[in-house]
Amino acid sequence: MSERVFSVILLPTSDCNVACDYCFEHKEPHRLSLVLVPLLTRRLLDHLENEHIEECEIYWQGGEVMIMGPAWFEKAAEIMDRAAAERGRRFVHYLQTNLIGYSPAWNGVIRGMFNGSLGTSMDYPNIHRKLFKGGATAYTELWSRKLHEAKAAGIAVGVIAVLHKGSLEVGPEKFYRYFTEELGLSDFQVNTPFPGGPAKEVEGGVQLDSSELAEFMVGLFDIWMAEGYSSGVSVGPFNALVDHFTGEQARLPCIWKENCSNQFISVDAKGTVAQCDCWVTSYPEYFFGNMFQEPDLTGMLKTSRARREFVERPKRLVEDDDCLSCRYLSICHGGCPVRTYSALGTMMAKDPYCEVYKAVFACAEAHAGEVLRARAAPIISLRERHKAADPCVVN
Repeated sequence: MSERVFSVILLPTSDCNVACDYCFEHKEPHRLSLVLVPLLTRRLLDHLENEHIEECEIYWQGGEVMIMGPAWFEKAAEIMDRAAAERGRRFVHYLQTNLIGYSPAWNGVIRGMFNGSLGTSMDYPNIHRKLFKGGATAYTELWSRKLHEAKAAGIAVGVIAVLHKGSLEVGPEKFYRYFTEELGLSDFQVNTPFPGGPAKEVEGGVQLDSSELAEFMVGLFDIWMAEGYSSGVSVGPFNALVDHFTGEQARLPCIWKENCSNQFISVDAKGTVAQCDCWVTSYPEYFFGNMFQEPDLTGMLKTSRARREFVERPKRLVEDDDCLSCRYLSICHGGCPVRTYSALGTMMAKDPYCEVYKAVFACAEAHAGEVLRARAAPIISLRERHKAADPCVVN
């Protein structure tokens, strides 16, 4: 059995209960019927068997996933997990929600199906995430209350923050203190933005200046290393990069995967299959097929013309761009195809945040060197003390 893990970003609905003004998704009320969950499960398990993969990670997202309700998830988990066990496979479930629909009624599902944890999102300062009534301020207040309720129930919460111009203006120190001190978080992730959706003009300046963004990211990295690294605070992607450069096992974010087409797909409520949630909700020209209409997911992925571009992208970047000369190619692999496509209209180019990534990689490499030297210092000190005590010890 292969030790590989296959991941699925599953969108049981693209409906949503909030009105974020930089959202790239096409909202519609369609929801995945429980009647179709056994078919979805069978298609996924067939693919796992075809590829000799034992485990499948399911990342439940939306739209807003909590619109489906806890009872729906209890039944979906029962169907999927029983079918997987019967075929010697397993699903591991993860939940990503805006938290607005959270209540104590979710606690049992979160503890049982999602191992007592969930992911959510909040930006600082919050300008773009809004309620239909009350705007961004009301959103922040309600979200903060829901966050504290979930934490009080013993649920582990990780937060994704999407950077925007306002984030760069407040600076990395104030940004860091908001998440660690005001919200009391020990686990958050920083994402670079992109203007998703076909020919969409996004409000609020989502496109950021690369030099300003790089300065912010490096500053935040430095603050985290000085104050959070040794005290148990996890800040992605910095923690994974330090692990990588210190020789530890590291799970880098999807934007730096060797080739995301080899490791995950996204499926929406209608069975549409694409590379990730960004593609399945924004770019119909890059749909791979439909899981409910085509009986063989493995065959679909192998024969899809749209997917072939993803498969060929790393080779094309090395041949046609300057990625081959970059010392960080083995980490970055040209960056995120959807960020590239949304900015340039093609994925056959390197990520427009290339210079930002280089600055972050260089910062990570420097900090990792400091970590390795600190780890070695006690060993060296002990050796020196031993040599002083025993004149027979030589270099």
